[in-house]
Amino acid sequence: MTTASVDRLYPQLILDALKNVRYPASGKDIVSAGMVEDDIRIDGNKVSFSLIFDKPTDPFIKSLVRASEAAITTYISPEVEIKGNISMKTRMQAPEPAPRPLAHVKNIIGVSSGKGGVGKSTVASNLAVALAREGYKVGLLDADIFGPSMPKMFGVEDAELYMHRVDGRELIIPHEKYGVKLLSIGFLVDRNAPVLWRGSMASNALRQLISDADWGDLDYFVIDMPPGTSDIHLTLVQTIGITGVVIVSTPQQVALADARKGIAMFTGEKVNVPILGIVENMAWFTPAAHPDERYYIFGREGAVNLARELGVRLLAQIPLVADVCEDGDSGSPIALKDSVMGHEFMHLAHEVVDAVDERNSQLPPTEKVEVKKK
Repeated sequence: MTTASVDRLYPQLILDALKNVRYPASGKDIVSAGMVEDDIRIDGNKVSFSLIFDKPTDPFIKSLVRASEAAITTYISPEVEIKGNISMKTRMQAPEPAPRPLAHVKNIIGVSSGKGGVGKSTVASNLAVALAREGYKVGLLDADIFGPSMPKMFGVEDAELYMHRVDGRELIIPHEKYGVKLLSIGFLVDRNAPVLWRGSMASNALRQLISDADWGDLDYFVIDMPPGTSDIHLTLVQTIGITGVVIVSTPQQVALADARKGIAMFTGEKVNVPILGIVENMAWFTPAAHPDERYYIFGREGAVNLARELGVRLLAQIPLVADVCEDGDSGSPIALKDSVMGHEFMHLAHEVVDAVDERNSQLPPTEKVEVKKK
């Protein structure tokens, strides 16, 4: 054994001595294991430094401090003063990454409108049901925080939500009906009272319905967005990666002007979400007694012209028929029926699937999504 004079102390000498100390849990010396911080301080014959541990409750802390003191006095010099000059630090651990919301969802489709009253929720509910009828696994989120209508349209206004544990997390179980997994803020509030929430409260509630629910494996996740342009839309875009948006409008010029604003929002730099296409709702009125007659109450082909002008798909023209409203109010979406209107929404579902496939075909190979029916 050789010792050095205390007037020749330098950091590498300290490190060489500490290489003789092994961490019992791994068998590695504490220098190679990265347990000696690069803060060795030498003042005359006094030496101080820090040992780093993964957690403050490490059972070997005290024994390693004593072993380090012994190594320095043994392999350098007994004149080195070190007792009490070794500090302990806890290694900064990277936080566990939060689970990615909707990690098992292949395609996320927003259904939006520039203004209220154009039948956006009717389109969203019937699109979800039509996709489920086609054999796809479908989820539907009622993100219209201040006017939730899906519980009524699915006849589940009195449904109670439950939670279960999945991979150590307590998750909300979506209600399931007509083959569609459904969640709505309407399940959590008094349906007879207005929702008086500030924007941040609404955004947090929405994040919870997305991230803290057990949606499972889905081919399509349809989101009934609030009308207009708001911070709720930004919350959705920032929380999840939306595949594309379906814009709903009537042929009326006022509705079209707001639809144009909505499209500008989604295609702008801050949001940057593709437009899958436009649905012209209430395109014409057809009396039940005269199915071949058409009355253009809200104007004619306004959304058709808007789609042509903006170079986006016209996904469907949905007539104004009393049965659509009546079936929605009774909790039985008309897409469930083998009727003329039922077929209209099945056609819409096919068009949306084609639009999503076209969008996915433009993605890099590593990002492409393959969807198969059940």
